[in-house]
Amino acid sequence: MQIVVRLDVMLAMRKMRSRELAEQVGITEQNISLLKSGKVKGIRFETLARICAALDCQPGDLLEAVPDDPA
Repeated sequence: MQIVVRLDVMLAMRKMRSRELAEQVGITEQNISLLKSGKVKGIRFETLARICAALDCQPGDLLEAVPDDPA
């Protein structure tokens, strides 16, 4: 099973740019980009909570567990 980050979907739904989210959350735009691309190994709960507050969403709106293909 893998975890897929749906941050780009939430940004589009909220009509918010990565730069604006980065400013509100207090992290770099580069880190937002890494999160959106799924190239991170982990995220601090504090950072996740600030992202959720800025986007007015729940962690489950940003993260999705996807089963591996049995093939």
